Amino acid sequence: MRRKILLAAGAALAVVCLPAKSEQFPDRPIKIYQGFAAGGNADAIARVVGTEMAKTLGQPFVVEAQAGAGGTIAATTVARARPDGYTLLLATGGHAVAGALYSKLNYQTVDDFQMVSTLTFFPFLLVVRADSSYQSLADVLKAARADPSAISYGTAGIGSTHHLAGELLVKMSKASMLHVPYRGDAASLTALLSGDVPLVIAPPTAVMANIKAGKLRALAVSGAQRWSLMPEVPTIAEQGVPGYDVTSWAGLMAPAGTPHAVVNRLREAALKALQVPEVRARLADMGGEVRGSTPEEMTSMVSAELKKWVAIVNEANIPKQ
Repeated sequence: MRRKILLAAGAALAVVCLPAKSEQFPDRPIKIYQGFAAGGNADAIARVVGTEMAKTLGQPFVVEAQAGAGGTIAATTVARARPDGYTLLLATGGHAVAGALYSKLNYQTVDDFQMVSTLTFFPFLLVVRADSSYQSLADVLKAARADPSAISYGTAGIGSTHHLAGELLVKMSKASMLHVPYRGDAASLTALLSGDVPLVIAPPTAVMANIKAGKLRALAVSGAQRWSLMPEVPTIAEQGVPGYDVTSWAGLMAPAGTPHAVVNRLREAALKALQVPEVRARLADMGGEVRGSTPEEMTSMVSAELKKWVAIVNEANIPKQ
């Protein structure tokens, strides 16, 4: 009987102590991993939002880039991390794309993560050099149809949303174009500016400075609607590819099994950050529509994205990586 009483008391004490630990979270720095090159879109979003979340939670947020393999290296790190809220993933649309494109991953795209909240949704821009002879996407597609080797397009890498956006364009337009992967947006833009590739698909934040400087010109936006900051640039759908719509996203994930109380603390801090005018303005400058969510809403969204890209990869016969 005494043993049973002691065990019951110990169990009760454990139950009492668990919330206390969650209430103390965080008591040390939090690390956000992102899977693309430092200075790129994912890196910028993580730093903007993480800096503001740190003010609410009272601990610094450290952003670390683990670039390569379409973001799967960073995702693997987080999936294998201790589920205590101190290791997060700044996931982008590439997270769902990788789940569709890679034949073997060290994690489950949805089940090995605890979603926290979406942060922002953004389109891609198709850009050429300012001195390019291509004045519209229609010009590019005409050249690609006439000569399958004429057009190559650069992206941030194999397995990125940029990559699948290009593959979907090829499929829907019936125009042959060669994909040239680089290690991040900065590298693909360097290749474009040096003339190594005639076209690049990239998020607005990666190309806006060069567009404003007169070095690059945007031919099209990938979303269903024109981008509010460049309303003069038509969508891909408007330029002979009806129904085309690719919009990427960014959000925070933790390892599966992270306590709900910790997830709620992180989500509350993220949503508070998204309400700060300076944060909203910065994300808007990156082409983003600020949109937070519940963990359940984010799980449904990522699951739907994964299903969509699996269908596209299969229908287009895109080789698995």
